[in-house]
Amino acid sequence: MLGVCLFLLFLVVIVERLLKSIIQKKERSIPADEEKMSWTKFLLLAIEKPLSLLIWIYGIYIALSPLLIHFKAPDDTNLVHSIAQRIAGIGGILAIVWFTFRLVQIVDVKLKKWAISTESTIDDMLVPLVGKTLRIFIIIIGGMIIIQNLTGLQLGPLIASLGIGGLAVALAAKESIANFFGTLTILFDKPFQVGERIVIDNCDGVVESVGFRSTRIRTLTGHLVTIPNEKVVNSALENIGRRPYIRWLTNITITYDTPPDKVEKAVKIIENILDNHEGMNKDFPPRVYFNNFNDCSLNIMVIVWYHPPDYWDCQSWIQKTCLEIMREFEKEEIEFAFPTQTVYLANDEKRQLKLQLLSGENIQKK
Repeated sequence: MLGVCLFLLFLVVIVERLLKSIIQKKERSIPADEEKMSWTKFLLLAIEKPLSLLIWIYGIYIALSPLLIHFKAPDDTNLVHSIAQRIAGIGGILAIVWFTFRLVQIVDVKLKKWAISTESTIDDMLVPLVGKTLRIFIIIIGGMIIIQNLTGLQLGPLIASLGIGGLAVALAAKESIANFFGTLTILFDKPFQVGERIVIDNCDGVVESVGFRSTRIRTLTGHLVTIPNEKVVNSALENIGRRPYIRWLTNITITYDTPPDKVEKAVKIIENILDNHEGMNKDFPPRVYFNNFNDCSLNIMVIVWYHPPDYWDCQSWIQKTCLEIMREFEKEEIEFAFPTQTVYLANDEKRQLKLQLLSGENIQKK
């Protein structure tokens, strides 16, 4: 009897090695490029390891069966063989679930290729959700089948019991349901897309992914922030990635001793520099005005709308523009102003302090 078991185990090893070798040989004959993979390649990749597990589980069970049938309980029931049979059944279910789980990769890759062929990036958010949904569904079904195998319950009553407890589950999972519907709102309302820069709740960064429960944002400091989708759809959201331009507003200040003709000259210099500037849109010409008398300076307001809205290109252009303004002002001897304050001392003999009463009478204090 023992010899028969060993012979059967030897056959299991031979069969497993042979099938594995055939699958691997077939895999190597197909291009490894994910974009060019055929359905055959995907199926082979998905089935290789689960099939080996299935062969080992049932092979060992069949090989040991001649021995197990001799182990009987006092009531003449073959308990050991029954347990081994149950374990083999669960192992087979796990192997099939594992194979199906790996098979989802086919759907992921095919959907990814389809998403790349479309212009909308909303597909890039939808594809991972489909893959996750299929995997969760497979796990749930596999778990229910295993429970049925262990307890002997039928799937029908089990599903019905889930329906009876549905209300309690819904109440317990209120936040999860809210986040799920938040995900649907994001997918169909499209307030942003993966790869766009947004600001929400003082979080400024680029959207990396949108999941069932949350949205992940990579901030400009490099940190990864996770925000529940229910909060995303109920918060004020600023989509920087969709702005049509970058507005640059700055104030150039010059000293108070600058004569009016030089103030006009300063405005003209800036207008000439900004005329037909890099990134200019004819519908949004730059604006330059001498618009205010500050405490310590004369103020020239400058507004520019930079197209396209590339942040770093805009910053590079601003730097070149500021340097050019400085050079032109230096040529015309126009001085930039900075905050200053003049203090007169009461006992300063060179500058006598004069006080004027409400009546208009002047009092000179020495």
